[in-house]
This record gives sequence, C-alpha cells and structure tokens, in this order.
Amino acid sequence: MDNQTRIEIEAAAFRRLQKHLMEDRPEVQNIDTMNLAGFCRNCLSRWYQEAANARGIEMTKAEGREAFYGMPYDDWKEKFQTDASAEKQAAFDVAFRENVLGEKG
Repeated sequence: MDNQTRIEIEAAAFRRLQKHLMEDRPEVQNIDTMNLAGFCRNCLSRWYQEAANARGIEMTKAEGREAFYGMPYDDWKEKFQTDASAEKQAAFDVAFRENVLGEKG
C-alpha cells in the first residue's frame, strides 16, 4: 500500500469513528469512554487541535472541539451530557491522571 492510500484509509477510519461517537452513539457519555478506554471525544478533539498546530495551523482548544463535535462544545454538553455519579467521577479522576497527565499508580 502506498503512503497516500494509507493516509486516506486512516482519515476514513477517523471520520467513521467520529460519526459513530457523534451521530450513532451521542448518548454514550465522555466519562464512560474515558473510564473504559482511556480517551473520549475531548481527547480526540485535542489530538485534532494538536495535529493542526503541529502543521502550523493555529487552532484553539475551543476551535478543535467545535471542529470535532460539529458544534460549540457548550451546545453539545447541553444537548447530550448528563450528570455523572460520584463513582464515575472518582474513576474518571484516576483515568484522567493516568491517560492525560501520564501519572501511573
């Protein structure tokens, strides 16, 4: 497989993941995916922003989120986000430290 084809396939897989999370399963909460998989929609939007910035494209956190979510993040939260239980929040605190901050144990 040539490099351009690989890039196009990777981009298509990313778009399919984005569609799955945004359109097919918007009821799945970010806290649940973070607790189970170590990443969530916000991570994906941050990675999108970081990739843009690495290529010299100025993009803020809010702009990265809007590009990934397809709407301002506050609108997404209002439409789809629910309150998390204390148990989920405690698990998230651990997952965030391990997966975002790189702290282990």
